[in-house]
This record gives sequence, structure tokens and C-alpha cells, in this order.
Amino acid sequence: MDLLDILRDRRLVAIIRGRDAEASFQAGLALVEEGIDVLEVSLTGADALQVIGRLANAVGDRVALGAGTVMTVTDADAAVAAGATFAVTPALGPGALRCVELGVPVLAGALTPTEVWHAAAAGATAVKIFPASLGGPAHLAALRDPFPDIPLVPVGGVRADQVRPYLDAGALAVGVGSPLVGDAPHGGDLKALRERARSFMEVVA
Repeated sequence: MDLLDILRDRRLVAIIRGRDAEASFQAGLALVEEGIDVLEVSLTGADALQVIGRLANAVGDRVALGAGTVMTVTDADAAVAAGATFAVTPALGPGALRCVELGVPVLAGALTPTEVWHAAAAGATAVKIFPASLGGPAHLAALRDPFPDIPLVPVGGVRADQVRPYLDAGALAVGVGSPLVGDAPHGGDLKALRERARSFMEVVA
């Protein structure tokens, strides 16, 4: 399946942004073991490229593994070299455009209608609505009216009880960071992470 098919089927992207590389790697493995197989590792996390490489080696083709916060051409090149199979950006910029040039699927960040349009026109595979918490499901639903054919993925503050409202509003999938992973990527509780993972999986099932 291509990335759009995967997102349409899984409906959930887990975002790992950790202060501890080993903990981030273990959090990623735990998420995969709980059935969440679309992961984004933010490049703002500790040794993120190493984490991506280790996860790529550990889980291989079983997981769609992305790099997040891809801002520059260098970021894009390094993420792909590390093993990322897609990229996520907070805004449309050089990193997103480099991914399009490389043929790597990219979720380019946008918030306003103009930004959504430009991200899609630039070749983004899907548009990341960020920060989604500013407008909630109602904002996403409003964007769906003029852009029914542009895949939208809300990210930023999406709680478990908001997942279904976003999907009902027309989201292709949701991206979830701290409400799902908590403190696990910083060395925190993996058992609690697994429990939250099961809760999110129940919602998107």
C-alpha cells in the first residue's frame, strides 16, 4: 500500500519526540507491539536520526516509519538516509519541497485555507493541519468543504476523545504525540504507554 492507503486504513500516526534516544527507541517498539504501525520520529528529539535508523532495522517493512519536523533540505536527505519512508513538516518549506523532489511522501503542515492550497499544489501527499487544537474538528470540517479531495491529517493536541470527532469531520487520519506517548520517550512509563496505545487503537478500530 502507498502512504495514503496506509493512513486511510490505520487512521493513526504516533509521534515520538523524546529527550532520551534509548527511551524513544523502546517507546517505538512498544507502540509497534501494541499494533500501532505508523510512526513519526521528530528530528527535534534526541539523536532522532539514530532512533529512526534503529527502528528501521528492528521493524523493517512492518512499519511505516516517518521523520517529523523536516525543515531543511539537509533534514530531508538525512532522514531518508536514516531509513525514513515518509516525512512530516510543520509548514511548507525547503524540507517538504525536497521530499517532493525525492519522491518521498510528505505530510506538509498548514493551518489556513491558503496554506492548505499551497501545500497540496506543491505536491504534498497529505496536508497536516497544525496545530489542530486551535480550531478543533470544526475547523477541519470547514476546510473539507472547499478542499474535498485534499487529504487532511490533524496534528497537535489530539486527545483520545477527539479522534472520532476528527475522523467524522473528514480527517484521513490523526497524528498524536504526547496524549499517546506521554513521558515514555523521555524515560517514563512504558506500561502506561501501552495502555494508552490500546485506548487509541480501540477508538480508530
